[in-house]
Amino acid sequence: MGQEEKTKWSLNTVLLLLLFIVFAVFALFPLVTLTIASFKPAQELMRFGLNLKISPEIFSFKNYTYLFSGKSLYLTWYTNSLIITAVFTGLCLFLSSMVGYGLAVYNFKFRNVIFALVLVTMMVPLEIIILPLYKLSISLKLINSMWGVILPFVVAPLPIFFFRQYASGLPKDFLDAARVDGTTELGTFFRIMMPLMAPAFSSMAILQALFAWNNFLWPLIVLRTNEQLTIPIGLATLLTPYGNNFDMLISGAVMAIIPILMVFLFFQRYFIEGMTAGGVKG
Repeated sequence: MGQEEKTKWSLNTVLLLLLFIVFAVFALFPLVTLTIASFKPAQELMRFGLNLKISPEIFSFKNYTYLFSGKSLYLTWYTNSLIITAVFTGLCLFLSSMVGYGLAVYNFKFRNVIFALVLVTMMVPLEIIILPLYKLSISLKLINSMWGVILPFVVAPLPIFFFRQYASGLPKDFLDAARVDGTTELGTFFRIMMPLMAPAFSSMAILQALFAWNNFLWPLIVLRTNEQLTIPIGLATLLTPYGNNFDMLISGAVMAIIPILMVFLFFQRYFIEGMTAGGVKG
């Protein structure tokens, strides 16, 4: 009986592994195709489109050399996106975690009302609030600046909800012990609660960095000059009615994948744990 169960378990494992391999192939196929195309000249792409054909005689690094040669603004766009993503993600995690932690730990008047407003805000589409945000940005003189892209969304409802749910499931004994030892409320948050919320920070870091890096609509409205553009908008400017720079577009898109991939690989250790715990606690 034990041998039969072992054989059955091994068969199930093999079938599951094959299924995951199939999914991985489908997921990686566009990325591999894009990477191969990034080493081809524009004429080859126009003639044959995207394909997996590898021809050593036409392969070159000219597309990547041109991107960072200073002849284009790609490096400027890349730098802008990196700065906006890093600043936005850091501020969002810091401020949203404090708000979510406060809603979860402290009992004060209208706490539930405030949390309900956070939930309502999550249901409002961005398109509805674009005009008021735009008018506010003009009043605060944030147009055509990185802060105009960062500040309107730096305290977002989704991270607040997530941190609140996660903090609600943390043991309150740590708080009581810290207060008995005379630790301040801020000291308790930074020294004790933040390390316990590491999985939540990792999950939100990936999601918020992805949002900031891929954000297109709001930066398109706020940013005016070519030197202030981000990667998504800058690459979109390469497609015009007068000609399309497919070689630069594709190689630029491949390079744009690297930062967010590094963020995921760095934080993926706690990603599943944080998403699961944050979704069921509270």
